[in-house]
Amino acid sequence: MSDHSYLSTKQKPSYSVQNSNMKTASPIIMALIVTLVSCMMVLFFVKPADGIIGINWGRQTYQRLIPSNVVDLLLQNGIQEARIFTAADNVMAAFSGSGIGLSISLSNFVLHMINSSAAAEEWIQKSVIKFRSQNVDIRYVNVGAEPLSTSFTNKTYDNVIDALKLIQTALNDAGYGDLVKATIPHYTDVVTHRSMKPSAAYFRDDIENKMVDYLKFLKENNAPAAVDIYPIHYCNENDLDPDFAFFDHKSKFYVLDDNGLNYTNAFDFLYDSFYWAMKKAGVPDLRLVVGQIGWPTDGYPNANTKNAQRFYKDLLPYVAGNKGTPMRPGRPIDVYLHSISDENRLGLWYGGFQRHWGIYTFDGQPKYKIDFSGKGRDIFPTTAKGITRMPKRWCIFNGDLSDMEIVKRELNRACLESDCSSLAPGGSCSHLDFNQNVSYAFNRYFQMKQQKTHEEACSFQGLSQVVPDDPSTGTCIFPIEILAAETADNSKSFLGINGDGSHRVSILSMLLPLISVFLITTNIKLYTL
Repeated sequence: MSDHSYLSTKQKPSYSVQNSNMKTASPIIMALIVTLVSCMMVLFFVKPADGIIGINWGRQTYQRLIPSNVVDLLLQNGIQEARIFTAADNVMAAFSGSGIGLSISLSNFVLHMINSSAAAEEWIQKSVIKFRSQNVDIRYVNVGAEPLSTSFTNKTYDNVIDALKLIQTALNDAGYGDLVKATIPHYTDVVTHRSMKPSAAYFRDDIENKMVDYLKFLKENNAPAAVDIYPIHYCNENDLDPDFAFFDHKSKFYVLDDNGLNYTNAFDFLYDSFYWAMKKAGVPDLRLVVGQIGWPTDGYPNANTKNAQRFYKDLLPYVAGNKGTPMRPGRPIDVYLHSISDENRLGLWYGGFQRHWGIYTFDGQPKYKIDFSGKGRDIFPTTAKGITRMPKRWCIFNGDLSDMEIVKRELNRACLESDCSSLAPGGSCSHLDFNQNVSYAFNRYFQMKQQKTHEEACSFQGLSQVVPDDPSTGTCIFPIEILAAETADNSKSFLGINGDGSHRVSILSMLLPLISVFLITTNIKLYTL
């Protein structure tokens, strides 16, 4: 219908001319003026959509922050989007009415159970519809977690595309297809490069057909693609200049000749590589969300708070400023920072750094300065409120080396049940001597057991003692845990998805860390005695 259809075909525009001046303007002219003014308002006052800065929250810790405290922490810092890996009732209740948009997760280890429309419909009912009816703003379902990656494991979850289709179809059939979108977070290794240029990127041969099918299904349902980007990994794994992982243009490594586009950091390189792969797959305009991006602070080369602060200092203004990438300048970028806090119960099969992605420590204290608004302010974020630490007591080794077999056995036991990832080579505590290593392990176990001396949390065959003086030294912190004010809610265990789980944790998580910690700690000199 014409913009001028309000003019009757029987009416003629009337003019009244007096002294050669137009006294009454033509409706057509008035319409043109209104249109011109509207365009000027759009030009000068309407801001293009900003990129989203969200954050991930996993809860694989011994003593957890209360969900309401975490939601309050997000709101204090102006974070309006969050990705969670635990859809327990108490977690979801904390987000009710918060206005925070949520992405929920479906673990790799149960993908095989989403094998029918009935199973998908049941999951949607219990994991989405139920909570949306309680004013929880669920917007995305992440089906799997890097299920086709081969970088850290030989196992892939080839049924993930089928599970995705079942989940999205169930959402559509339930009338939630426009409100909740399903996608799959992929690691960047689903893309390969025939040369060091984004334009040379395409999906791996073994998954090409799956990825094309996946992308076309997303397009049909107006859902975004998702990729997890870890610049620190990419530079380490490919023996690149470590500075290429940052945004401050200090790297000597540049991609200078990719169709005239310059790449000065790993993020742009990897992000545009994924876009090139999508373009070659015939889906060039699909929205791309970065489901995980961050910087670990321990247990990995260059993993420390100084580098984490440097990384975020430039990343967040980059996103907030809608600068886009060389391939897509001026386009908004959506990122989910990984993650809120450290998780000292995560499995170690990927490495000790898995437990140290947190921007906050386990007790809700920020590790470094970061401005979540993306304005680049030199500030610390707000801290979690209402947190109570346990008393200032540490369990340390008493120095009795008369029976080394017992010492090593107790050390192994302490590490296998608690978190010794900071002792790994390159970790913040890797410089400790023999006695300090044992003390660190004993204390982590003692704190994990909530300092319960009456339960022999600091016995270790008579090799330990409780002391009031902090044994921390150099970069190595001997932590004190917080009071266990919140316990895991496992009441929702349908398909093993809604319980107290995480993106990288399964039933095997209690066994794999035992093997992994042993492999890590055997590299520490004290075990060679």
